[in-house]
This record gives sequence, structure tokens and C-alpha cells, in this order.
Amino acid sequence: MPQTVLIVDDEKRLVSLVESYLNQEGYRVATAYNGKEALTVAEKEKPDLIILDIMMPEMNGYDFMRLHRIQHDTPIIMLTAKVEDDDKVIGLELGADDYVVKPFKPRELMARVRNVLRRAGKSEPTGKTLKVADIILDRDSREVLVGERSIDLTPSEFDLLAALMGMPGRVFSRLDLLDVIQGVRYEGYERTIDTHIKNLRAKIEDDPRKPHHIETVYGVGYRLSKA
Repeated sequence: MPQTVLIVDDEKRLVSLVESYLNQEGYRVATAYNGKEALTVAEKEKPDLIILDIMMPEMNGYDFMRLHRIQHDTPIIMLTAKVEDDDKVIGLELGADDYVVKPFKPRELMARVRNVLRRAGKSEPTGKTLKVADIILDRDSREVLVGERSIDLTPSEFDLLAALMGMPGRVFSRLDLLDVIQGVRYEGYERTIDTHIKNLRAKIEDDPRKPHHIETVYGVGYRLSKA
């Protein structure tokens, strides 16, 4: 059974981005948008790890940790926009296992997730292989099959397909997908995603002019069909 990671942050776009990366890595994801909500979700979901923002409405991350640590020893990675040493020390003293300063590269966060879980003695997540319709993607070998055809993808095309397959049916904006392949946001280059999608469709679709797998959501972005 995959490990569960609870993401707690009031920035919904950031939560969505981190969720897509965690899904790609084989984790099950739960979400909350403030510390008060996170207490309820944590009790219900029993997460293996919590990614926790500090500055949030209703209940901040420090207060969440104070209450959560009374009964639980769940590993916690703090997300903080502050860089003062005192803020880091407070979080670590309250029971955080690691911290990441915003803005961060999603791949760095994923590495810290793996490291914290490893230190906590938790096994690697299951589900390294994704399958949607007739597409099979193996994250370890970075191989893709469509039906019985082996598809040769560039690193960017593979990462885009993995993101889309990790959350089939979910609409990704161009900026979301740009974050996936670059780890940071360059808004001036978001239209390059259209080129990557065009090339990806040419490789996985029977008819790229009438795509069945990767659908365009006009004015928003792209999604992978569940069927």
C-alpha cells in the first residue's frame, strides 16, 4: 500500500503542484489548507509524513505541530518563506524533521521527502509503474509502452507524461507543466509547453490531429483522458 503524505498550505496552486509530484513518485496524497483543518485530516488519514506550511490562516504551522505532537510522531517537513535562523530553530524544536525555504524546486522537496521517510525507517513507496488506458509508464526505468509499442521520449516529454498520468482527468495549466519540467517558473516561456505536448502527441497518439489521450482544455491547459 502506498505511503500517505499530507500537504498543508493555504496556497492552493502550490498544494496542487506538490500533489502532482508526489503522485508521480507513487505516494498517496491528502490535503488541508490551514492547521485547524490539518488536525482533522491527520487524525482521519494517519499520514506517513506531513509537508507543513508555517504561515497560514486560522491556525499556523507552529500551533499545529504543538497540538499534533502531543499524540503523534509523524515526520514533518516545514515549508517557510522566512529564512531567519530563529524561525528554523523554533520549528525544529517543536518537532519538525526538516525544512524547505520558499520558493523551492519541487525535485528538491521530493528528495527531502524520501530522505525523511528513510530516516524514519519507512519503506519506499510502491506503485513505481503508472498505467492509464493502454499507456504504461515505468518511473524507474523511464520506459513507456503504448499498447505493445515502446516509445522513445525526451526527458521533458517523459516528465510531462508522468505528471499527466499521475492525476488522470485533472487539468494542468501550462505554468503547472512548466514547473514539472523546469522546477522553477518562467512565465515568459510557458508556451514552450505547447511544443512539448505536440511532440508527445506525435509519439503516443494514433492520430495526433485528433488526440485521444492528451486533451486540450481551451483557455486552461491539458489533461490526460482516463479512458
